[in-house]
Amino acid sequence: MAGDRPALYACPVLGGSGGDGGGFATSGRRGGSAARRVRDLAGLGALSGLLIALMVVPLVGGAGVGARDAATWFENEPADMDLTGVPQRSRILAADGSLLATFYYENRVDVRLDQIAPVVRRAVLAIEDNRFYEHGALDSKATVRALVSNVGSGEVQQGGSGITQQYVKNLLVTQADTPAGKQEAKALTPARKLRELKYAVAMEKRFSKDEILRRYLNIAYYGAGAYGIEAASQRYFAKPASRLTLPEAALLAGIVRYPFAYDPIQHPEAAKQRRDTVLGRMADLGQITRAEADATARQPIRLRVRRTQNGCVSSKAPFFCDYVQREILTNPVFGPTPKAREKLLKQGGLTIRTTLDWQTQRAAQRAVDRHVPRLNSAHKAAAEALVEPGTGRIKGMAVDRRLGPDKERGKTWINFAADASHGSSIGMQAGSTFKAFTLAAALEQGIPFGAKIMAPRAFTPVGFRDCKGRNVSDPGASLTNSADGEGGKEFSLATGTYHSVNTYFLKLERQVGLCETVRMAERLGMRQANGKPMQQYPAFTLGFNTVSPLRLAAAYATFGARGRYCRPIAITRITDAAGKPRKIPGAGCKQVIDKDVADAVNHVLSGVLTKGTARGMGIGRDAAGKTGTVDNFSAAWFAGYTPDLASAVWVGDPRGGYRYPMTSLCMDGECYGSVFGATIPAPIWQESMEGALDGRDATSFHDPSAQYFSLGTGEEEPKKDKKKDDKDKDKKNKDDKKDEKKKRKGGPGRGGQDRRLRPDDSGRPA
Repeated sequence: MAGDRPALYACPVLGGSGGDGGGFATSGRRGGSAARRVRDLAGLGALSGLLIALMVVPLVGGAGVGARDAATWFENEPADMDLTGVPQRSRILAADGSLLATFYYENRVDVRLDQIAPVVRRAVLAIEDNRFYEHGALDSKATVRALVSNVGSGEVQQGGSGITQQYVKNLLVTQADTPAGKQEAKALTPARKLRELKYAVAMEKRFSKDEILRRYLNIAYYGAGAYGIEAASQRYFAKPASRLTLPEAALLAGIVRYPFAYDPIQHPEAAKQRRDTVLGRMADLGQITRAEADATARQPIRLRVRRTQNGCVSSKAPFFCDYVQREILTNPVFGPTPKAREKLLKQGGLTIRTTLDWQTQRAAQRAVDRHVPRLNSAHKAAAEALVEPGTGRIKGMAVDRRLGPDKERGKTWINFAADASHGSSIGMQAGSTFKAFTLAAALEQGIPFGAKIMAPRAFTPVGFRDCKGRNVSDPGASLTNSADGEGGKEFSLATGTYHSVNTYFLKLERQVGLCETVRMAERLGMRQANGKPMQQYPAFTLGFNTVSPLRLAAAYATFGARGRYCRPIAITRITDAAGKPRKIPGAGCKQVIDKDVADAVNHVLSGVLTKGTARGMGIGRDAAGKTGTVDNFSAAWFAGYTPDLASAVWVGDPRGGYRYPMTSLCMDGECYGSVFGATIPAPIWQESMEGALDGRDATSFHDPSAQYFSLGTGEEEPKKDKKKDDKDKDKKNKDDKKDEKKKRKGGPGRGGQDRRLRPDDSGRPA
């Protein structure tokens, strides 16, 4: 068989006796007919057909096989190749088109021939196949020259392969899925060479010479991880292939034969010698003058090495980038299996346009890093996700870590801002941010702002049933309001929300129904970060379910969009290597609560920023939000929004909040008695929102329906002059911000106040 034969061209010498016996006949009816048959089959000249026939004989049995059998063997070899599988790198882009990251198995960018400098084409043809435009699939002169050289030496010293055959070989290597398959595609065997030639014949019939040359330049390996001329130009010279100069073109042309030996980064002397050889060959062929060749050869190699990063680690928005990557790897829209989806991402040549807004991203990252430094001595962490109401577009995603494996250097693979499927986080208890869902459920049932409920100092959770009708009461439990025992008085729906009174909301939840509260949260997209449905117990309104900042931000964005919920999305458009759009997952926006209900929620939650647990955290425009402090100070949250942007911020300890609570906490010189939702998360939210919305027109909330107002208290009566009230509110917010900045300079922590003195935040969820 072929594997037992000498390497290609170490075959019987030309000539020999005729007939069906001892050798291959070069004359006579049967031998000549076979040669003509091969020649006609391949569309080649007589000499080329004869050479092919000579090569075929050893494959099909050597001396015992006739030429007709050899011709039949060649005829039966397949000629069709799959031309769709050439890997190209994919790019992830921000909303403005700037590059976020690249992904690839092989770093390759396919370009048109007119995007490659003409000097590159001349250099490559000079050193690899100067008669390319004159011969067919087989260059008979080069083949004879190689045959003589190989027979004389007893080994393969010259291959005789032209550009078309080299393209075919590279294509076969590229398409091989396994190391063994790639090795087989490179093996120096007659069988491999003949198959290459058969494919090359088909290529010559199918494509023009220019197109074959273009494909060759785009598939060849140029060393240092660069596949194709464009990637090579960027790798070695940090410029597109269209701008390559003579010395640069000669250098790259010379690398192709032995990419590792002629790598100019690792072997500059060998690379220069090879470059000069190319220059000499170009002069021999009259492509440049001898003087030009000599002058260029005297120049040293000048590189401007640029590494094309692979993956999200070096991205300027690494956790958002990682979220996009995981979206593609986990969503069946992009392929039936994880392997197929990874292959699409890393060799599909995709251009992935995302929702990331750099102004928002930078503002969020600055705020997170300032309040919870990456290598803080307390080992705390912070994460923030920002979503656009009405579209679901993720505008930013910040974590106070860098993406990577070394936690000692402030790195992690865990995206604390996302669900487990998109970041490996199992989520964190949300605290009193969940009270917003109970508030919305109550308003949907027509409960007005002034509805009074007596809030006891402690509450025994009885009378609760889940959505399956099961009794989930816990008569042995006692849920309290706060560390200082606040309670024993009436609160309205508005004031109970402003001050985040636990027992008020527990009684309210029982009144509107636990299931109704859970269903409200689910309509707004809430579920546990591990993907499972939320647990249904009386403390649901106190936020004991573990969720992600992204999902919470998307839920609060629904209020900002007047009841229109959109799944958070990170991708707006994907095109393949040919520029054809691909299907992408949509936001699935839909109205999930009435606009009047959302307007009423916005009205109440706005008061949290002006007269409630987050007072002083205004941003100079209509905004609303809710603090959250998890039991035992194990974590703290703030979720807030405007009609234009929603955000959720989490601060906690990745090692376990109950084991490492945020009490008596000092981080890099800033100390806090106890960390509440307003202590660190709210200032992060405030600063990131201010930065994200800076320079953008403010949008106001809509006034709530009169049905929600109850007479008798100014707080809960309709506003008579909204324009005047807005001006007063803006002035007050600006004054609050000035006061807050003063407090930050002299106060006990970045929050500007010692939150231990705040009776309306609690050690229980608030």
